[in-house]
Amino acid sequence: MRPTRIVAIAIVGLVAAACGGTTTPQASGAPTSGGSAAPAVSKALNIGFTNSQTGAQQVASTKQTEGIKLWVDQVTKAGGIKLKDGTVLMPKVTFYDDGSATDRVQQLVKAAAVVSEQNGKVMITAGGADDATMEQGFTNIYQVYSPGSKYLTGAIDLMLKLDPSIKKVAIVNEKDSFSVSVVTAAKPYAESKGLQVVVNQGYDTGTTDFAPFINQIVAAAPDAIIGGGHLVDGTAFAKALKEKNVSARFVALLVAPPEPTFADIGDAANFTVGPSQWEIPVKYNEAAAKALNIPFYGITSDSFTSAYRAMFNSAPSYHSAGGFAAGLILQRALEDAGSTDPAKLRASLDKTDVMTFFGRTKFSTDAKTHGKQVAHDMVYIQWQKGSDGKLAAQVVWPTEAKTAEAQLRK
Repeated sequence: MRPTRIVAIAIVGLVAAACGGTTTPQASGAPTSGGSAAPAVSKALNIGFTNSQTGAQQVASTKQTEGIKLWVDQVTKAGGIKLKDGTVLMPKVTFYDDGSATDRVQQLVKAAAVVSEQNGKVMITAGGADDATMEQGFTNIYQVYSPGSKYLTGAIDLMLKLDPSIKKVAIVNEKDSFSVSVVTAAKPYAESKGLQVVVNQGYDTGTTDFAPFINQIVAAAPDAIIGGGHLVDGTAFAKALKEKNVSARFVALLVAPPEPTFADIGDAANFTVGPSQWEIPVKYNEAAAKALNIPFYGITSDSFTSAYRAMFNSAPSYHSAGGFAAGLILQRALEDAGSTDPAKLRASLDKTDVMTFFGRTKFSTDAKTHGKQVAHDMVYIQWQKGSDGKLAAQVVWPTEAKTAEAQLRK
């Protein structure tokens, strides 16, 4: 496994089938298969993950962890996850701070993945979008997010629909595994569309001085810029483009733009496009699921957003939604399997094709890419100023989900 920091933001893993338990008498008159009342057994469902409580990934990681906590809170208030045999699972979370440090992340994540594989335990990743991670032939790892190879291809489609005259593109990205996997797919896709890649440069993790890259971009005079990496570097890169008055007509960056805090950089955020796994205005619902002939599971987008705001007094980001969605997928698989037995749980996840408020979820069952997400679609936001002069993140692609028309940079 080649873990990256984005993989480690939050990994939800089923650790134990039954950690002790208490017997709770079933309500009077509740039927059982034997025609008599049977006791319900409450067991702890231990869920463990690593997150970044400090360091460069702290903001995204905190949001994602909050999403997981909200799911746990709602399951707990509903009386737990109820299995067919009467067992009630009460989720409990344990997480470790990786400090956004690469060595610590690799130690924690690799250990979790290897132990999961060796012991036949199921791991559902929330935050893991690196293609390479899901191409190792694992049998127990399942990916909720769209893989990195999809992150910027849609942005290229949007760009060319917005301005077909764009011909030259600069690619500047962080040199971590996730970001590299994104541009490894985006570069040939851009070239297949007739675009010329005039800059193709990577920068080290932790870079905040983008002057050398800005100089290359200015010299090459591209029509568009794509790339980035994570929140801190992506935000710094966007600021540098504004400060140096770089005249590219279209800019799309990874991870940073969909975070609400991106607006803190003011005018530098304006017109910047970002790929997102989910946004508040996008409505995946029962009608959308019915059109695809698949089931809808869980709460609506509005219910999730309201509950999140009530619990954390802030707007959810796609990382928040991803954490909650990972919990939902685990919950549905447990209910469907009727057991915490890993083999039964894997069988349920392998046949999963469902829509939640987060979108569609389906996993690859091919040997090499087993567990890789194959159905979830990306959406693209663009920061735009409204008539009130305030910045707002608008969904601009795909067309069926947009809340505003995309605009060229000015």
